[in-house]
Amino acid sequence: MSEIINNREYRQKALKELIQELHTGKSVTEVRERFAQLIEGVTPAEISEMEQNLIMEGMPVEEVQRLCDVHAAVFKGSIAEIHHPEMVPGHPLHTFKLENRALEKLIDEQVRPHADAFRADDSRENIHRLLADINLLWDIDKHYSRKENLLFPYLEKAGVTAPPKVMWGVDDEVRAALKDIRRQLSDYSGGAAAFAATIGELTEKIREMIFKEESILFPMALETLSEDEWFAIEAGSDEIGYCLTQPEAKWQRSRTAELAAQREAMADDAGAVRFDTGILTPAEIGAMLNHLPGDITFIDKDDTVKYFSQGKERIFARTKAVIGRKVQNCHPPASVGIVEKMLSDFKSGQKTQEDFWLNVGDAFVYIRYFAVRSGEGRYMGTLEFTQNIKPLQAIRGEKRLVED
Repeated sequence: MSEIINNREYRQKALKELIQELHTGKSVTEVRERFAQLIEGVTPAEISEMEQNLIMEGMPVEEVQRLCDVHAAVFKGSIAEIHHPEMVPGHPLHTFKLENRALEKLIDEQVRPHADAFRADDSRENIHRLLADINLLWDIDKHYSRKENLLFPYLEKAGVTAPPKVMWGVDDEVRAALKDIRRQLSDYSGGAAAFAATIGELTEKIREMIFKEESILFPMALETLSEDEWFAIEAGSDEIGYCLTQPEAKWQRSRTAELAAQREAMADDAGAVRFDTGILTPAEIGAMLNHLPGDITFIDKDDTVKYFSQGKERIFARTKAVIGRKVQNCHPPASVGIVEKMLSDFKSGQKTQEDFWLNVGDAFVYIRYFAVRSGEGRYMGTLEFTQNIKPLQAIRGEKRLVED
């Protein structure tokens, strides 16, 4: 056991030295041989653990990310010990791999040939053809988004945090390159050879990410995630969408997993509310609604006021005495007719929403009414949302979490 620990400590130290060498300017070619010797016989899980330890020690994710290119270069030469299990159609990993094949086909059959043609002749026709390819290639954003927003969270819950952070950084590099190429092609001003070379570098980066996913990420995820977690990932995939293709089937989890999910539901905290997209306690629901940037009031199917939020900057006064009161009695006589007509239109299905706006002191108030319906379309009530939108009207330009 001490020998194993010592080996891991040695590898950890050596990995750190390799990253520092890359940071100081050494190329992938210069360090790949040493890296290959270092990780000989090591599983994807142990490589992940070593990277994670480096991040926990304080090494920036961007530095650990430098190892990604080395991984790809080395593993292409020796990857026999990393398994590629065949997955049934509809399983999230089966779909991820289908998308990777579609991406490879798009690159081989369209992007690269069209880039070569563009290099030889940057005519308007070749520019438009290449721009169409890049727009198709942007579909990769759905592949990356499912990976980042569905697969990564479950890995992180299991304590696997380094690979997601590192891969997300590379994904964003691909996105940024695609946006930049698309922008330059739309306003092309020359330099076909350099431009085609940039496209070549981008397609190679995409290929390397495909290799990293299928050689490191996917095997590690199979070792880590439960069947129930895979089912949750599959269930959330449609909302984000798919890249260049669709799942070949609807994945069915086993009866064992279904029973486990039922037991989990029964084990929820008493009083917790289970939604399709999560579980919240009443305290969390109340606090969340009270922190929305506006006022909410809910009127049930019988026109009775059933709920209102209590935010810090409520626009129109509400007291608890209003609960259980008919909404018609909460409005001045002159506006009752308008209220009743709106509710009648909601109940009949003639309308689904109605908006009003007015000046109230220094505020410009936007009042929105929405018909609330069940999944089967049954009218359940009306939601009123009131907000001072004057600060929103003053917004100009852009403020992004991450700049392009």
